[in-house]
Amino acid sequence: MEQKLKHVDIPSSEITPESLYLSRRDWLKVMGIVSAGALLAACAPKLSGITATGSGSSPETQGAPVPDNAHGQTADEFGNPLNTFDEIANYNNYYEFSTAKDAVASLAADFKSTPWAVEVDGLVQNPRTWSLDELLRFEQKERVYRLRCVEAWSMVIPWTGFQLSDLLAEAAPMASAKYVEFTTLMDEEQMPGVGSRFYPWPYTEGLRLDEAMHRLTILATGLYGKPLPNQDGAPLRLVVPWKYGFKSIKAIVRIRLTEERPQTFWNTIAPDEYGFYSNVNPEVDHPRWSQATERRIGELSRRDTLMFNGYGGEVAGLYAGMDLSINY
Repeated sequence: MEQKLKHVDIPSSEITPESLYLSRRDWLKVMGIVSAGALLAACAPKLSGITATGSGSSPETQGAPVPDNAHGQTADEFGNPLNTFDEIANYNNYYEFSTAKDAVASLAADFKSTPWAVEVDGLVQNPRTWSLDELLRFEQKERVYRLRCVEAWSMVIPWTGFQLSDLLAEAAPMASAKYVEFTTLMDEEQMPGVGSRFYPWPYTEGLRLDEAMHRLTILATGLYGKPLPNQDGAPLRLVVPWKYGFKSIKAIVRIRLTEERPQTFWNTIAPDEYGFYSNVNPEVDHPRWSQATERRIGELSRRDTLMFNGYGGEVAGLYAGMDLSINY
């Protein structure tokens, strides 16, 4: 993907389901830290090949630093209003249930997200299994983040969750640990999509350790002051707001620290289309569509996509010296 790819229009149906494309190719409760309605009521360095602001973006389009707690915030730092709860809960990519976005909510309605346990192991000094109750004891923060899907649509979502760095600090990574691998539950009885032969189940994702330790990287336990809906990844989902949404793995059951870069779900299926980093980058197109613009769910018009999804002021330093047209 070193060359600029030709822009193509995105179908109104919001991209052919990946399964069809491939077939052609052979919280128990929200903690008492917030009221139920609380969420509703630096120049970046140059990167080799691509600047941190990207595609003509100026430093001001990177936004102000995201506050730790967004009590009562009804818009993101650019003034973009939150998407509604119904939009967030009824437009979902979750292939363990279905490739149809509007079908996931009904298919996931009876998913059992409690009790739940997450194993943290690998290159850590303190491996252990955490119950959901224990994870909810970490400081739960409210964060309003933009979600940018690789399919070129986006949302603004009020998450509740805790910084992944808090959990990793408890695990105490060894000096040899360089990456963090995440694994989703694989349960064919509850997740009808897992029966598909086109995908390398279980769903896995990965980050570099420094990305995982960044303050913006959270494990979400809720949204809109409510427990995380099943269709949005209950009870625990990764959220990395400067990366495309498929990096934000859902229903996590294992977190493993490794020295070698882990295999990830979409990168394994189509490495030429879904890079390991998958940072939001309007200057590097997906081979089948442009990434220069996006459609905000609930809006008809398209808007320009921001480098690092607008979080470059906080995260561009992680990639100083890297050519992001190659390390996509």
